[in-house]
Amino acid sequence: MEKVIVVAGPTAAGKTALAIELAQALGGEIVSADSMQIYRRLDIGTAKPTWEEQQQARHHMIDVIWPGEEYSVSLYAKQAAQCVEDILERGKRVIVCGGTGLYIEALLRGTDFGPGGQSTDLRRRLMEEWEKDPQALWQELMRVDPEKSRKLHPQDQKRVVRALEVFRQTGKPLSYFEEQSRLAIPKYEALWLGVRPKERSTLYERINDRVTKMLEEGLLQETRSLWEEGLLQGTALQAIAYKEMLGFLRGECSLEESADLLRRKSRNYAKRQLTYFNHVEGLRWLEYEKPEDFPALVQIATDLALSWL
Repeated sequence: MEKVIVVAGPTAAGKTALAIELAQALGGEIVSADSMQIYRRLDIGTAKPTWEEQQQARHHMIDVIWPGEEYSVSLYAKQAAQCVEDILERGKRVIVCGGTGLYIEALLRGTDFGPGGQSTDLRRRLMEEWEKDPQALWQELMRVDPEKSRKLHPQDQKRVVRALEVFRQTGKPLSYFEEQSRLAIPKYEALWLGVRPKERSTLYERINDRVTKMLEEGLLQETRSLWEEGLLQGTALQAIAYKEMLGFLRGECSLEESADLLRRKSRNYAKRQLTYFNHVEGLRWLEYEKPEDFPALVQIATDLALSWL
């Protein structure tokens, strides 16, 4: 079984920096596992690796599709696996890097999490139902897939809609497909490395600073361009950052209020990511207290990878 290294963790924790260091030390290339960085033109708001960072190590599965195009977990797993095989055939190491746990697990297991993609007629109908009465959809999910509903927040539109989409298509709950995937023999052997600050307050401070940096780099202008060109649609519209900036552009709130909302939504997203990755069997957390500690963390990660390979 071929081996891959996974660098996972919450947003703003330092995943990209660690993955680049590992790629350089091990002679590897990076396969992105971020459900929003696959979209072209969504750059600043998704914290996509910069051109300079991408020159330091080759990246794959970034800028794959245009906003509004159909996409799914299974399609990601298929395309990312092709990248992995290409990298391995050239004698390089593979570093999978990202915060979308579902993407990572689908790639490693080579399995799907139920049928259906995005932007289907059923998905659109469900989104319309959500806009009219989200509570009704939540109650439906609790009835048809109680196991999945226990893992979701009632306001998690994306995942509630996805779970109901699978059930209405197949008559089987999404939790059934997830269990089948969990039991499947993995396609790749993985070394899971998680990166995060030791203190939650440090992570939140990094998130707040990132939002400030995004605004300084032109997040509002990027959002305005995407909006005016009609590119903020479908799943791309749900990406954290753009939705919040649209509130200001539509005159619904001040820029300061939009920025504060973005910081809060990003912190909540980080909490969900930490919860997800805390349940990944075999994941080893690498923690740091301050930026000056990061080189030592890189060395630990490199030593772990070398001893495992």
